[in-house]
Amino acid sequence: MLKRGEVIRSYPNSVLGLNMGTQSEPTCLEKAEGLTTSEDYGTDLLVNKLSVEDFVKIQQVFESQDPSQTICMPREEFVQKMTETVGWGTKEEYGELFDKVDVAQDGFIDWDKLTSFILLSLYERDERAKATIVPQWNDLEFLPGKHKDTIQKVVFLKSSSRYLTISKEGLLGIWGENLKFQEALPITSDAIKLKHLWVTSLVSLENVNKIAVAFTSKEICFYDLLSKEEFPCQYKLQGLQGAPICMDYWYDPTDPKDSILSFGDINGKVQAIAFTAAMISLFERPANACDDEEATMTIDWADLLSGCQKCCHVLQHTIHHGDWVRQVTYNASLDAFISSTMSSTNTVVLAWREKSKKLLKMTSFNIAQGIHAFDYHSRLNLIATAGINNKVCLWNPYVLSKPVGVLWGHSASVIAVQFFAERKQLFSFSKDKVLRLWDIQHQLSIQRIACSFPKSQDFTCLFHFDETHGRLFISFNNQLALLAMKNEAIKKVKSHLKAVTCILYNSLLKQVISADVGSTVSFWMIETGQKIKQFAGCHGNAEISTMALDANETRLLTGSTDGTVKVWDFNGYCHHILNVGQDGVVEISQILVLKKTILVVGWERAVTVFRPQNFNQFFIQSEEWKGGVHHQDDILCVAFLPPQTLATGSYDGEIVLWNNNTENAHHVLHPGYQRQLTSVVDVEAKKLNARRSCADQATQADRNVKIDTEGNNAVMRLCFLEARKTSTATGGANLVSCGASGYVRFWDTFKKVLLAEFLAHSGVRSIIMSTDKLNHYLSTGDPDGWLKIWNIEEYCTNSTESKITQTPTLLRSLQPHEDRISSLEVCESGGHLLIISSSADCSVCVTGLSDAPALIFGQASHWNIENYFSLPKWNTNLIESNTQEESMKVNPLFSEEESCLDSTEHSLLTEEDKNNATPILPEEMDFHLNYKRRNIFKKKPHKSCYGETIQKSTSIFGSLNLRTLKELPEVNKPAFLLNPDKYFKEEPEGDESLISELPLLSETLKAVFDEKSLFPKELLYRERQDKSLCQETNGEMKIKKNKKQL
Repeated sequence: MLKRGEVIRSYPNSVLGLNMGTQSEPTCLEKAEGLTTSEDYGTDLLVNKLSVEDFVKIQQVFESQDPSQTICMPREEFVQKMTETVGWGTKEEYGELFDKVDVAQDGFIDWDKLTSFILLSLYERDERAKATIVPQWNDLEFLPGKHKDTIQKVVFLKSSSRYLTISKEGLLGIWGENLKFQEALPITSDAIKLKHLWVTSLVSLENVNKIAVAFTSKEICFYDLLSKEEFPCQYKLQGLQGAPICMDYWYDPTDPKDSILSFGDINGKVQAIAFTAAMISLFERPANACDDEEATMTIDWADLLSGCQKCCHVLQHTIHHGDWVRQVTYNASLDAFISSTMSSTNTVVLAWREKSKKLLKMTSFNIAQGIHAFDYHSRLNLIATAGINNKVCLWNPYVLSKPVGVLWGHSASVIAVQFFAERKQLFSFSKDKVLRLWDIQHQLSIQRIACSFPKSQDFTCLFHFDETHGRLFISFNNQLALLAMKNEAIKKVKSHLKAVTCILYNSLLKQVISADVGSTVSFWMIETGQKIKQFAGCHGNAEISTMALDANETRLLTGSTDGTVKVWDFNGYCHHILNVGQDGVVEISQILVLKKTILVVGWERAVTVFRPQNFNQFFIQSEEWKGGVHHQDDILCVAFLPPQTLATGSYDGEIVLWNNNTENAHHVLHPGYQRQLTSVVDVEAKKLNARRSCADQATQADRNVKIDTEGNNAVMRLCFLEARKTSTATGGANLVSCGASGYVRFWDTFKKVLLAEFLAHSGVRSIIMSTDKLNHYLSTGDPDGWLKIWNIEEYCTNSTESKITQTPTLLRSLQPHEDRISSLEVCESGGHLLIISSSADCSVCVTGLSDAPALIFGQASHWNIENYFSLPKWNTNLIESNTQEESMKVNPLFSEEESCLDSTEHSLLTEEDKNNATPILPEEMDFHLNYKRRNIFKKKPHKSCYGETIQKSTSIFGSLNLRTLKELPEVNKPAFLLNPDKYFKEEPEGDESLISELPLLSETLKAVFDEKSLFPKELLYRERQDKSLCQETNGEMKIKKNKKQL
């Protein structure tokens, strides 16, 4: 018997909604506008945020040393212990959880009550979620290919992430994972020319990296995918009694040497080859075979039947009695072969393997009018059949008399069925080109799709659903159509409507800035997660690939694939456009803002530079980089170490060190070598730099090192460890690089050596990284959405004779994203370490070193960052002092007037520039700049406006601290309210004599003074004039009055 705690741990994670060590937010539904809200049941419950590790900790609290004793906890004790044990969450949340568990209001709960509530709530949540999941599809897309005849099969190769298609004429199409057609190869047979045969089927032998192709020439050929040649035929199985028209392959994931190849032919035979040593060899080499290992080995079917092959044996049956076997498969959970025909007798046959594994026991289903296809769901233990009589039937393999369910709805013959295993749903496709999706539990059609399929009446259809990638392939003769599922928005909170490409942290305003492929920039409060504003259409429809802030963090620079870098203020005004791409479209990977220059890299082997003395124009052209071209491949990243060291990393793995003042390169670092460069740039290099040519420079001829064209050592990120100021004396690492193959490398740029490298993420193509200001922590992210946090405070701080391969201390590993992590930022807020990450799954997350779940910008409920993460405190005084020292040394990128946050005064712009400046209104405004104008302006000398030093300007809300109000202390009533008689009772008249008279002013005056010594002469002069004028006026009034009386 399993205990309740063990039931939770054994419960499928997809059902529980939990993460094995990964913290994620609860399920949320997406609004029509693209913003998210928590409408799902139980989203705000604490139980939906707890991981399996958290439940284990809670279980340990309820465990007693005496098994017969049950521990019960009252509300106060439960709240206190849960807060201390789990390490995150508020007391109010645990109190709410206690109240929901204690339904009977007993005043206490135990482990049984808690687990019962958890299982019930998670089950209800899962059922509600499944009831609302209806996949959304992109528009039907026809993939361009080179097939001229009917497509017979679509196969996905997991090992190489490629798709294979094969057509009847023998043409093998190879497609990338992005479904871009790569090449077409003819599959031929040595015995018979291609024009005399047809290809009938194709299967992938994943465990041995081979494919098997069946021909109408009654043979099956096996091709090696790992060979240097183009798919050479390794084995050819010939002499079959009938032409095979369908095949299936299965292997044991736990023991790959055991595998089964099954196939059915036109004579009604179902035959299978059970391999027992597949990893070594599929077949034994015949004695009369030639010694050439690359030659095709011919295997005769009669030899297999006679048992000559020791590494395999044959299973077969003929119960279909001459009807064409349309489909065959082997299922390990049933340990049976399932095959079907279009006959009404023995329509579906199950051939069960006996204990000896060499004998078969038959059972069959008789279905009126026959079927076209079938599929089996092992967890539901159901067989779905596509009936010629327009019905989809569901069968239990052990019940032969009648189906357990019938799905009505198609008005034409059903030609294909396939289960959506994860969601327990079923696809069906009919001859009238109508696609339906069924809810198996309720046996209802939940979706009907009638796409604009080809209108031809006679067609051969292939139906294949790739559940891993959410792609549905439907072929019509030689045309291949694709229906791709849209990303499920209800499973994940979205920060953006499109994939997020980059993020920044503004420490001045305490805001996170994020940008996406749709050219939208959003601003978020780090302390609450609230969105402050959003700029739409910053570069039209072009993708924003990178961003940067100036030294004062008052200007935002955005780089786009349209070939421009734009300079914005935080009110949405574009002040400058930097023309980067000469031919329009470039891939900008990084922008680096320095004291005297702005460097832009990503699409060529040279550095593109802009100098601030030209920033009195709106359109700015790039200038020549004096150092020339020293990379052999495109530069992907750049980093700067004060006072003058610059490092650039390229796709081929080389890191070039430069003197930023002279702009000359002096050294090249690579994991496999290092070399020194001359300080003088040759004439050829200057010409190449001017033309931005991709030709090799003359100095490359002196180098005898093979260039890495596969990107196995590509440098994706560079980071100098500026806080390690003693690395010069100790010989420790001061530069970190990461990129392809998941490796992180530590370099000593003073001694020009590689000190350490370790595998941070295995099995990935490339990773990115970021570090904190004190260089104590390093965060890395990979294409699978995994984030790792490392402690590098004491890592590689001293020089060693041999290269270090040991990994630093791993503090935390989690998967906050479902897709590629595109950007990372490590920042400090309230003295706590925070890691901000963005991903192609449209989300921006913030997490820390504690086990608390990651927070997602855009989620329905806001947070208080100080109370959420239990994080180690930093030495904030040290950080502030270092920041102040750097701000004293670094001049701002722009002038004093330009650095002001107040957008009402744009004094840095001329009247013409003001007209060119384009405002962005939050949320809804889309602006479109005339990009053609960027090529009109030529370089002109201008007076330098650089060199002025200003103080950091602060925003009105820059110091605003949002947090919950503290409770007011109890206020005591004043004494005059408690005893009013003492203060307000009238005293008797006799007491008035007790009050002493105040002394005269003349008695207390210590010095004699007059008006002349107190007030200015001018004021006294005016006062005398006013008095005399007043007296004259009064005298005249009296005279007039006396005259009237007379």
